[in-house]
Parts: sequence; C-alpha cells; structure tokens
Amino acid sequence: MNLLLIVVFGTIAEVLVWIGVGDLVGSMWYVFFWFIIAFFIGLNMLRSSTSGIMPQLQQMQMTGQLGADPAVTKKLAIAMSGFFLMLPGLISDVIAVLVLIPSVQTAFRNALMKTMAKRQQAMMDQMMGGMGGGASGQSPFVDLMRQMQEMQNQQGGGQYRDSTVIDGEAREVKPDQKKIEFKDVN
Repeated sequence: MNLLLIVVFGTIAEVLVWIGVGDLVGSMWYVFFWFIIAFFIGLNMLRSSTSGIMPQLQQMQMTGQLGADPAVTKKLAIAMSGFFLMLPGLISDVIAVLVLIPSVQTAFRNALMKTMAKRQQAMMDQMMGGMGGGASGQSPFVDLMRQMQEMQNQQGGGQYRDSTVIDGEAREVKPDQKKIEFKDVN
C-alpha cells in the first residue's frame, strides 16, 4: 500500500515539476528532450556498471555480505543512479545525482545491508519452520531436539526410525586378483 501511494504521489509531483520547469524555461519540449537524453545516459550507466558485477552480487546475496567489496558497492550505486535517470522526471534525476555522492552511497549501503540481513533472517526462520529461538533466546536446535523426542514418545517409546535412513557398516573389499599365466612355447 505504501509503495502504491509513493508511485501515485511521485507521478503527480513529477508532472507538476515538469510543467513548472517547462514554464520556467519557456518550452516543455526542452524538458521532454532532456528526458530522452537522460534515459540513454542512465541506460549506459546501468549497463556498464552491472555487466561486471552480476555474479558477485548473486554471491553476496547468498552470503549476505555486501560490505566486503567497496568497488561493488560503488558500481551498485552507479547502477541505481542509472535506473533513476531512466525514469522520466526531474525529481528522479535529482535523486540520481544524489546517489552518486559518497556519503549517500554509504547510507545506501548500510540500508541495503540491513534489508539483506532481514531477508536472510526471514529465510532462516522459514527454513527452520518458524522456530527462530523465541523469547527464551535458546538455539532453534534445542526446540528441534525436543520435537524429535516427542515424536519418539508418540511412536511407543522405541527408537526413532525413518524409512529413508539405512543403517549399516562399511568394510574394505579387496577383489580377487587374477594373474595371467604365460606358457613357454619352446
């Protein structure tokens, strides 16, 4: 819902700024041509910055460690700036220029790190079935062990058996070595 409100009010604000700047400059065509030029500049920035870092970004998303390489963070900020330049509007163009400022990039990186950490925690909670430790602060594995013990008690107190587990023992097997006999022809 918040994203929808931002898009609606952002679009209205962009149109009003477009009209205001068009009246200030004397023609709305100049603003329109700027949008076309800014689109191609942004497209070039986006392509050049993301072409070399996509595998690194995928690995960083899996590990959740974005702050390790500042070059990747810089290229990510340039890609974001290019995306904002591609959007038609003067407000988004100002945001694109602001994203290129190093202190804004640091704030952007910190916000992105927090978002990735939240997503990673949500994924871990989902994988553990919502057993994220709870208010007791225990490890989720303690709850998992307790649930396994309850399952054993419900099955009659015997040893917990799963049909997919095969119990056995490994031993080394030495194959019989065959020797080739040579017969003397003389």
